[in-house]
Amino acid sequence: MAITKRRLPTFLQFGKSLNLSQKLMLIGLAITLFFIFLAFFAPVLQAWGWLQNPKDFLSNPIHEPPSAKHWFGTSRLGYDVFSRTLFGAQAALQVVILATALSMIIGVPLGMLSGYLGGKLDKVLLFIMDSIYTLPGLLLSVTLAFVVGRGILNAAIAISIAYIPQYYRVVRNHTVSVKTEVFIEAAQAMGASTWVVLSRYLFFNVIQSVPVLFTLNAADAILVLGGLGFLGLGLPEEVAEWGHDLKQALEALPTGIWWTTLFPGLTMTFMVVGLSLLGEGLNEFVNPRLRRENRIRK
Repeated sequence: MAITKRRLPTFLQFGKSLNLSQKLMLIGLAITLFFIFLAFFAPVLQAWGWLQNPKDFLSNPIHEPPSAKHWFGTSRLGYDVFSRTLFGAQAALQVVILATALSMIIGVPLGMLSGYLGGKLDKVLLFIMDSIYTLPGLLLSVTLAFVVGRGILNAAIAISIAYIPQYYRVVRNHTVSVKTEVFIEAAQAMGASTWVVLSRYLFFNVIQSVPVLFTLNAADAILVLGGLGFLGLGLPEEVAEWGHDLKQALEALPTGIWWTTLFPGLTMTFMVVGLSLLGEGLNEFVNPRLRRENRIRK
């Protein structure tokens, strides 16, 4: 009697043999989780006395280099750079998650309605979204930031507008291809309403690429937020934000004060790289063609 070897489930096979993209995705996931940990526990560390208040200025020696007391040194206003850098992760995640969530909440339903109903609604939404998509994201965010002003919610609104067309286009194209499938036609023949078809039969079949897009947009939104902060249009000045801190540190850089620029800029870079690696790795799981290509290469 032949003994058949049972195959491991897919999630167990993932850890058995990792290709390059999966390894990079795990690195990106570790970096992202590290910054999420910093964002959640920075106030706890401050309450325990391990971190200074990032809003307290002129409470430390000015432009003191990194030392045992101030790990990342101090700025020209006496801010503790280490504290500002860690709390900057909290501000960045708040704005970025809110901005990408807003664009997803608006773009996904509009894409489903446009692709499913078609007609004049589809043409009008396509024209509006294509018009927004042709504008540079940073320029659009800067323009909107002038209008809505500073603040976490205002910055998130200014950033989110540029990403709505991306969710719309991806979801609409998936909806157009899926709505002709047999199970959709069967639901329509059984008298299912538009809401039932969209929510029960289409939604989970057209959002496969949304997590990937969410992660990549989050990485881009961090840079946009940094640009707004550098221009003085992001968050209020007292809030720890990497772009604003880089602007304040730029004048001192030619005089050899390097730590006020290095640490916020390096932290922003690591966070963007982590989210980008995570998004590119998720793309392999979403895209069947990439999975097949990787299996062939093995």
